[in-house]
Parts: sequence; C-alpha cells; structure tokens
Amino acid sequence: MFRAILLGALLLATPALAQPPRPVTTYKAPRAADGHPSLEGVWTNASMTRLERNPRFGKDLVLTEADVQRIEGRNQRLIELGSRPTDPTTKVTDLPADCSGGRGVDCNYNAVWTDPGSTVMRVAGQPRNGYITTPADGRVPMRKDFAGSPFGRRLPAGVGVSDNPESRALGERCLLSFGNSSGPVMVPGLYNNTYQFVQTADHVAIVVEMVHDARIVRLNGKHRTDGIRPWLGDSVGRWEGDTLVVETTGYHPQQVFRGASEHLKVTERFTPVGPDRLHYGFWVEDPTVFSQPWGGEYEFSRIRGQLYEYACHEGNYGLANILSGAREEERTGVKTAPTNVDQRAASDEGEEEGS
Repeated sequence: MFRAILLGALLLATPALAQPPRPVTTYKAPRAADGHPSLEGVWTNASMTRLERNPRFGKDLVLTEADVQRIEGRNQRLIELGSRPTDPTTKVTDLPADCSGGRGVDCNYNAVWTDPGSTVMRVAGQPRNGYITTPADGRVPMRKDFAGSPFGRRLPAGVGVSDNPESRALGERCLLSFGNSSGPVMVPGLYNNTYQFVQTADHVAIVVEMVHDARIVRLNGKHRTDGIRPWLGDSVGRWEGDTLVVETTGYHPQQVFRGASEHLKVTERFTPVGPDRLHYGFWVEDPTVFSQPWGGEYEFSRIRGQLYEYACHEGNYGLANILSGAREEERTGVKTAPTNVDQRAASDEGEEEGS
C-alpha cells in the first residue's frame, strides 16, 4: 500500500507541461497524400556524439570547432590505421579491434565490421557534445536511491547472465536491437544506424536495420488497455503542424532503457528542418528511476541507400558458445571470459571515448 501511494505521489509530481526540444525552422517539407509532411525515406543517425555529454570537453552543450577537429581527426587516424595492409604471419597488436573503449586486440569486432559514424552530430549547424539538453549538465539524472543497473535487464536473485538463454541480452537472442537503436529513445550504436520511414494516413512505420526491428506508430489512437506490453512499447502519434509527436508507454518488462521499463514514458517529436535533415526531440519520464524528467535532441540525415536484411538467427553460434563456455567455467572453477556486466561497462567507457 505504501509503495502504491508513493508511486502515485511521484507520478503527480512529474511536470505536466514537459516537452521535448523544438527546432526553429521555416522549412516546408513535401506533403504526403493526406496533406501532412512526408517523412518517408531512409535516414541515419550515425554519429560520434553520444547520449550523455563527455566531461572531457567541458560541461557546455556546444563544442568548439577546434574540439571537433580533434575528435574527427583522431577518428580518421584510427580508420586509416585499420585500413592498412597487415602481415598475416605476425600477431596484430596495433589495430583497433573494437573502437568502443579501447578494449585491446582480441575483441568481438574489428573496425571493418563497425559503422558508428565518423563525424560529430550537429543540430542547426552547431556541433554537439551530447544529445541531452535537459538537465543542464547533459547527464541522465538517476535517482540516488535507485538500486538497479542503468544497463541491462533485471534478473531474479541468484540468476546469472549466462545461466540460460533467457537471461542473456535481448540482442544476442535476436529479439530486439543491440543498445537502443530502435528506441524509444532512438540512440545510435556501433553499426546499422539506418532507418526507413513508411507513412500512411493512419500509421507511421519505422523499420530499423539493426535486428530488423519494425516499430509501428498508430496515429490519432489511444493507448491499449488490455495489459499487453509489446516490444518497443505502445506508440501513439499525432500531428502538430509539421511535427509528428509520438508518445510511447507500456514497454515490455524485459526492455529496459537506462534502468526504466514499467513506468517509462517517452515523448518524441519528428520535424523536417531541411530536404535532408529531420530534427528529433525526445523527453523521458519515469519518477521511480529518474530524479527529474530529461530530454534532448539531434538530427537524422537522409541517405540515398537502402536498408539491408539483418539475418540474426541464421548461422548464429554465439549464444550456444557463450552458454557452453559458462558451463565449462562452472566445471573447472576458472573464469576466462567477461560477463555481460563487464562488457556493458567497457561499452559505456567507449561512449566517453567518443564525442
């Protein structure tokens, strides 16, 4: 009873007028058959910039051009290093095996398999140090009394990540995209940061190249009341002028974004700001996990290519090998491989290495 009362008080305390950032634009997008702006096409949010601001470049949201040159120049040198021919008879020790976090040479990907973006994200031409605009420090405002992990799903007490298939990450099981590519919030990752928007008068579909997720936004509808919580949540959209506003609630209990799931609410705004630019604003609310609502913005870029099939299950021996390796560790009592928690921590350090 006390928990229910506390939760109700927290929900009432959430600002009712909270909104994602809105762009200032005079651009008039081409119209769809129903008269609304056409968002159709293939877009990418690949970028060296990450969700949270990197303290290495100060607390300011906007980077200096000198910082941009250093960030993009360092990345270009890594690309050139990874493209050099190598002697197959010697052990390679200088090539970036997975650029996230500088994790060494024997990692799961080398640079040829990744495409995280090679430029800093710009919004209205400004180079950004992170996507978050609120709060002022550009960091996710976690509650001090939140006891869970901001990364990954919550497992029952006594259950390890490699105990069975169901406890492994959703991406490894080909159920949902790695990281949070599909969203909401839609955040770019190590590769496959490509999205196709398909639009009708009643729905907007966003097909994501990563794990080939398909997100369906119902226009002018109501949130479902049958208790079913689908993957990617329950998204309902409406048009406000030239902006598509999407509100998502009812997330699947296994889909966790920065520690939030059951009470998570995300509001997004998609606004065309140029022939090849789509402004994306987001606002995140869950008073049980975050100390305040928070949000940010970035811009998608239109690309002329296409989405390719993401064949996740076919030929995927990784999950079986992970589990068999865990059973061998149990048999011998010798730990030889990092856990999901170790990998998530390393990946988080990788975000700090970027913009």
